[in-house]
Amino acid sequence: MITLEEFDHAAEVVYSAMLPTPQYAWPLLAAELGVDVWVKHENATPTGAFKVRGGLVFVDRLMRENSSVKGIASATRGNHGQSLAYAARRAGIGCAIVVPYGNSQEKNAAMRAFGADLIEHGADFDAAKEKVAEIAAERGYEMVPSFHRDLVKGVGTYSREFLSSVSDLDTVFVPIGLGSGICGMISARNALGLKTKIVGVVSEGAPAYALSFEAGKVVDSDKAITFADGVAVRGPAQEAFDVIKGGAERIVRVSDAAIAEAVRLYFRATHCVAEGAGAAGLAAVMAERESLRGKKVGVVLSGQNIDAPWYREILAGGVPTPA
Repeated sequence: MITLEEFDHAAEVVYSAMLPTPQYAWPLLAAELGVDVWVKHENATPTGAFKVRGGLVFVDRLMRENSSVKGIASATRGNHGQSLAYAARRAGIGCAIVVPYGNSQEKNAAMRAFGADLIEHGADFDAAKEKVAEIAAERGYEMVPSFHRDLVKGVGTYSREFLSSVSDLDTVFVPIGLGSGICGMISARNALGLKTKIVGVVSEGAPAYALSFEAGKVVDSDKAITFADGVAVRGPAQEAFDVIKGGAERIVRVSDAAIAEAVRLYFRATHCVAEGAGAAGLAAVMAERESLRGKKVGVVLSGQNIDAPWYREILAGGVPTPA
């Protein structure tokens, strides 16, 4: 687990590049749901998603240990890759990012704009990961996994901000991709000595972490089909699962239709843009609103990076179908 001192050091690194993000209780959300909901706005970072914090901390440690690093390589569906490209450019090193074919065109464009050399490979995130070792070896780059203690320390700074600012939350709903966000929330909760319950949220189309939690061991899923690409993972990370198994209250599944409705609610109630994964926590609150009445709950709007065609479709009442 991560100590408050480690979070303090990670925060120094993060805040050298960005300000803490806000957390707000929006009255229209409370009116619609009948629940006191606080939103942690990780859409308000330099990359539009929480992952940037982890990339900054990982690259900072890497450069302190080896100033001759030529570059980094990793796989992503978008937000992790943007975070690494952003951090690599600040450090003056190269960055190669592998994405699956059919990945979000706007996330791809953002990664390139931040300086990444983008390589397409495979049908989904798990297939894209298989190419990274080859790219790193060819270029003499350091491989960056999608789950690592540095990444958890970095992204966990948002959880420390959130739980320090609103310390009486009964429950926080956190989307799960490969797990750094929820592991950071669990670590911050424990380091602060709070009793806040932490609930993970996955898409019904990518249920690997829910299946694993229910089985008590890592269980790969044979699918990861959801427009919420930030949670489209087939294979859980063992290290992440170990933390989640010991620290999460439960993991819930939400449908893509429910996620789309949560995206629409975010727009109606806050005028904030939420990508699919970023709206998953609110979708879970919408599903459980009756049991949550009278409680103060938190959700993490983990990112805003959704392609315009999908966003138009959602605002028109539809549910995007991933390629």
